[in-house]
Amino acid sequence: MRDDQDGGQEWDAGPVSRPYTLTGGRTRPRSGQWKFDLADMVARTAHTMDTTYFNPERSQIMRLCYDPTSVAELSAGVGLPLAVVRVLLDDLLHENLIEIRVVAQRGIVTDMNLLSKVLSGLRAL
Repeated sequence: MRDDQDGGQEWDAGPVSRPYTLTGGRTRPRSGQWKFDLADMVARTAHTMDTTYFNPERSQIMRLCYDPTSVAELSAGVGLPLAVVRVLLDDLLHENLIEIRVVAQRGIVTDMNLLSKVLSGLRAL
């Protein structure tokens, strides 16, 4: 885009495609089995892969997953919204190229000892 008032400089209009184009228009993982918590660790599997058809974002995710990496770090490292990264991770999981290591317990956790310690800590503030 040209701005004649600014000496004819061209300005970057930003990304020309929206992030959901990377996911084929999907806004949620297709499997529904994984929620991909921010703390979950993602690692590559030993399966060989043909990266010929990988887009740059998928390739970057696979490079970052050489060592186990959290979902939050992947999102930041690739520079994409978390929802988009979750869909891409679901695709890679479906293709058996990554594995998920759940760090935090899912569901309702009622540990009265832990809650008591948290309450004591809050009162101390």
